[in-house]
Amino acid sequence: MSAVVNLVRKGFYLDSVGLMRMSREIAALDGVEDAALMMGTPANREIMANAGVLAAEGAAASSGDLVLAVRAEDEATARLVLTKAQALLDQPRRGGTTSAAWRPKTVRAAQRAVPSLDLALISVPGEYAASEARKALMRGLDVMIFSDNVPIEQEVELKLLARELGRLVMGPDCGTAIIGGVPLAFANRVPRGSIGIVGASGTGTQEVSCIIAREGGGISHAIGTGGRDLKESVGGITTLRAIDLLDEDPATETVVLVSKPPAAGVVRIIRERIARSGKRFVVCFLGLGEIDLPANAQAAPTLRDAAFLALGKPVAGKGPDDRCRPAGTGRRVEGLFAGGTLCAEAQTIFLRAGLEVSSNVPVPGASAMPAAGHRLVDLGDDEYTRGKPHPMIDPGVRDQPFEAALRNPANAVVLLDVVLGHGGHADPAGAIVAVLERHAGARPAVIASVTGTRDDPQDLRGQVAKLEAAGVDVRPSNADAAETALGRLDHG
Repeated sequence: MSAVVNLVRKGFYLDSVGLMRMSREIAALDGVEDAALMMGTPANREIMANAGVLAAEGAAASSGDLVLAVRAEDEATARLVLTKAQALLDQPRRGGTTSAAWRPKTVRAAQRAVPSLDLALISVPGEYAASEARKALMRGLDVMIFSDNVPIEQEVELKLLARELGRLVMGPDCGTAIIGGVPLAFANRVPRGSIGIVGASGTGTQEVSCIIAREGGGISHAIGTGGRDLKESVGGITTLRAIDLLDEDPATETVVLVSKPPAAGVVRIIRERIARSGKRFVVCFLGLGEIDLPANAQAAPTLRDAAFLALGKPVAGKGPDDRCRPAGTGRRVEGLFAGGTLCAEAQTIFLRAGLEVSSNVPVPGASAMPAAGHRLVDLGDDEYTRGKPHPMIDPGVRDQPFEAALRNPANAVVLLDVVLGHGGHADPAGAIVAVLERHAGARPAVIASVTGTRDDPQDLRGQVAKLEAAGVDVRPSNADAAETALGRLDHG
C-alpha cells in the first residue's frame, strides 16, 4: 500500500526553479509514485494536498518552510527517498566549495558585498515578492520579479513606485530578460546588436531573439514586463518605461513589442508613445488583427514576421518539402506546446486560414476547449503543471499527452515546440525521441520547431539533428512549423 511521508525544513528557502529540478530528480527514483519540494505557502499546500502527497507535517508548515513530500510504494522507500532529497538540498552549490559558502540573505547584504549591483532578481514565494521588490527599489535597484501569484494591486503599486524613482520593474511572473547581453531566467545566448525587445511574453521574447540571432542580427536588451502589464488595470507602465529606456539607448535602433492582445485603451497609449519616438518599431500583438500604427512602426502578425521585419528582411516562410513524413490518416492537427505564446502564434495562423481551433490559451476567435476542429494546447498552463515542473524544465510533462496524440487516428499531424536556453531542460529533444521510439509504427506526422541558438547550453544543432534522425520535420520557426502542418493537411 502506498505511503505518504513529509519532512519540513524550517526557514529553508530555495527558488522555485531549483525546487522543480530537484522534484523531477526525486520523482524519477525507484519506488516513487509522486514527489514535490515546495515552500509551505497555503497555495502550495493545497497543490500538494490535491496531488495526494501532503501529510500532517507538511500541512502544518508555514510559508517560510520547505516541505519535502513523497508518495512511494511503502513507508521505507518514502523515508529513504527523503534522505536522498535532503542530501540533494545540502550538497555544495555552484560557485561555492562547501554548503557553508557565504551567500547574502538580503538585498542590503548583497549590495554591501558588490556595490556595483544595479538589478535584483526576485524569486521568492509570491506573498513575499512585493516586499522584497520594494526594498530593492528603495535601494536604487531595478527589479526583475520571477515570482508569480503576486496580487495585481501590488504589481501596480510597485510599478508606480518604480516610475516615481526612475527605476524599472520587470514582472511579476517575468520569466525572460536579456540585459546588457546577460540572459536572465529562461533566456537564450544571443549576440549583442541594435534590436531591443519589450516582451509581455517570455517564450515570445525567446522566439524573436533567437530568430534574430540565427539570421545574423543581435539584441541590445530584451526587457520583460510580466504578462499582466498590458491589462487595463496596469496600463502598460513597464512597457512604457522600457520604451523610454530603449529610446534613450544609443545602441538600440529598432524596438520590437511582443504580447498577446493588450487592452484597447493600453494600445492607444502605446501607439501615442511610439509616435513620439525617433526610432523604428515593430509591433507583434498576437491575434489582435488590424492595428493603426504611426509611420515609424510596422505590424507583424507572427513572432517570425516580427523578427524579420526588425532585421529589415523579407519574411521567409517555408511550406512542406520532401523531408516531411506523410500525414496520418486523420484530418486534424494536435499541437502540444511548452510555450503559451508559441501556442497563441500557431492559433493565429490557423485562424487566419479560416480553420476552427480549440485551445486553453485565450486568443480572439479560438474556441474554449473542448471543441471540434484542430486542438492546440499550452502544457505550461496550471492545469498541467500544478505541483509539477513546467515542461521547459521537465519535458516529461508532455509524454502522456504526446503518446495519446500519436495514437489518435483523428490526427494527421502532431505539432510540437522545443524551447532551449538557460533554465531549461538539458535535452528536450531526447525526451521527444524517447516517446517516438515507443511508437515506431504508423502514426501522424510530427512537425516541430526549436527555439534556441547554437551558443545555448543544449546545443541547437545537436537538438535539431536528434529530432530529424527520429523522423521529425524540424522547421526554422514556430510559425513555419504551424504553416507546414496546415500544408500537410492539404497534401496528405
